[in-house]
Amino acid sequence: MSDRLHHSGRTHVPSPSKRRRTLSAVAALAVLGGVVAGGPLAYAETHESKPRVAAQAAEGKARGAVQKAADSLVRDDGFPGVLAAVEGRDGRTRDYTAGVGDRETGTDVPVNGRVRAASNTKSFVSAVVLQLVGEGKVKLDEPIETYLPGLVRGEGIDGNKITVRQLLQHTSGLPNYTQYVAQDAFKTRDTYTEPRELLDVALQHKALFAPGEKWEYSNTNYVLAGLLIQKVTGRPVSEEITNRIIRPLGLRDTYWPGVGERGIRGAHPKGYDTEKPGAPMRDITRLDPSWGWAAGQLVSSPRDLNSFFSALLGGEVLRPAELKEMTTTVKTDGSLPNSSYGLGLFKSPLSCGGELWGHGGDINGYETRGGVTKDGRAVTVAVTALPSAVATDEAGMMKAHQHVLDLVDTAICK
Repeated sequence: MSDRLHHSGRTHVPSPSKRRRTLSAVAALAVLGGVVAGGPLAYAETHESKPRVAAQAAEGKARGAVQKAADSLVRDDGFPGVLAAVEGRDGRTRDYTAGVGDRETGTDVPVNGRVRAASNTKSFVSAVVLQLVGEGKVKLDEPIETYLPGLVRGEGIDGNKITVRQLLQHTSGLPNYTQYVAQDAFKTRDTYTEPRELLDVALQHKALFAPGEKWEYSNTNYVLAGLLIQKVTGRPVSEEITNRIIRPLGLRDTYWPGVGERGIRGAHPKGYDTEKPGAPMRDITRLDPSWGWAAGQLVSSPRDLNSFFSALLGGEVLRPAELKEMTTTVKTDGSLPNSSYGLGLFKSPLSCGGELWGHGGDINGYETRGGVTKDGRAVTVAVTALPSAVATDEAGMMKAHQHVLDLVDTAICK
């Protein structure tokens, strides 16, 4: 079956309020909405000025580079589908798709379809914790023991010595529970897991290092952050994220799946995985994401993720003091060269200069990467399989993953 390539061709004009926000670089960070623009921009004037024609040509060249990179992810790397949303300094969002949304039927990838956002969830969770900090209900440098007494105990693990900041920053030294759970998603796709079960898995293993000694990514940190939110507020973490972030920002495609919910609501491309490297890809769209919980359960879309990170960096979610804490970073380990990590945010350099702020996420069937710049640009790229599903060895996996990152950089820098 040949892959179908699609690039949306719709153009909309931003609302008056959005046009006002794009008048300054600072205000551009606050843009929540998006407009679709895939084809050449339409102008009312009969005769185009030379500068405008040149600008259109440059814009067309940039769109072509992004579409070419998306097509390559399907043709050369083997991802079933690709979808992306790219927001420029002008506030316009251009959508891109490549490949197919369903390998059986060959249907197109839905423009701005919903995907499992995986670890992008961490940025939402961190933002809620920081709101609670701003409300005086949580202190960043207080031990987690203060809020969850007696819960965090294990070999070399003591909740009295691990702060809230260290959880959000991945400097706690807590073992990563996902390294010890079943790896075959096709066997566990219908299994519901309670958050405490995830924590118990981690606490059966010894600490990776003393708290604050170094940085190492651990999903266990955000399971605890979710439990912290619930203990302090007395409400489910899903409800707090919905009421504090999703609804106020108008993120219509973003939601926390209900208990036992295994499908994806609304228009979405199917996600694919393999039982082992080199095995045939199979549909893994339907699964219970409870094993990700506060570390990775959300569903979202490329445009919604752009809107969230733009609003977050633009000061619409947190007060200045808490945003400063969130964007104060530490160096990551050698697996993420040149990147640094704040409180639920990665900061990464761009080839054209400047930095990209965001997170990204991996879950069976979907990988997402992207972020925003401080001058108002934003991009989210999603592919409908993990690199481990399209490659037969580690080198191929790393190559495919790098090509996803390259598309992100091209979309921002061209």
